[in-house]
Amino acid sequence: MGEKTAHRGPAPAAWLSRWLRGWPAACAVCGTWPARPLCERCVARFARPVPRCVQCAIGVPEGVQRCGACVRNPPPWALGVAAVSYAWPWIDAIARLKFAGDAGWARPLADLLASAPGADDLLDRCDRVVPMPLTPARLAQRGFNQSLLLARALAPAKTDAGLLLRVRDTPPQHALPRAERLRNVAGAYAVEPLRVGEVRDRHLLLVDDVMTSGASLHAATLGLRQAGAREVDILVLARTEAGQ
Repeated sequence: MGEKTAHRGPAPAAWLSRWLRGWPAACAVCGTWPARPLCERCVARFARPVPRCVQCAIGVPEGVQRCGACVRNPPPWALGVAAVSYAWPWIDAIARLKFAGDAGWARPLADLLASAPGADDLLDRCDRVVPMPLTPARLAQRGFNQSLLLARALAPAKTDAGLLLRVRDTPPQHALPRAERLRNVAGAYAVEPLRVGEVRDRHLLLVDDVMTSGASLHAATLGLRQAGAREVDILVLARTEAGQ
């Protein structure tokens, strides 16, 4: 018989697999056990709803409907909802999903997104849920589209992953000012040519994990509107705030 391999213990993400099977686990934020990956106390503490602009979802003072930027230069979509600000602990949670390959994080983060004020209304009133697409190269590198995982967890019957395409790769956006980001992604998204008829006069909902300047969502919305979509809304998990 061959030499037995020493047991090295569970893989780093084994607690998540156990939770997905209904077994107890520890909260990834505070360490409380047993709990889901995001315990109720941490969600209540770090995902407390705040007033947000009804279009770009940035934080605004109480009683304000639209931020100054949306009043001066409205985005091409109608309504926007974000669950949380892009800050700790959500930066870490999103990184686990997006960059560490922990696809199991899609479910708890989708639950967080579904609980955002206004999210249910956007999901109910849309005809299709459209995840923000990745380029083939980025999809192959990552192994999955995190926006698609979120969308399917939110509305599996309405989610359509093949309707909107990323037709042009672009340089990284993080170091660019907003005006250059808009130019960088202009024309980067388009509706699948054989499916344009499915978009015409439809009410669509774009889903993404993080919204920073909104340039990518702006370009994707224009691609849908140019194909004949009647209206487009956006639903994002996390929104960067002024000064970030």
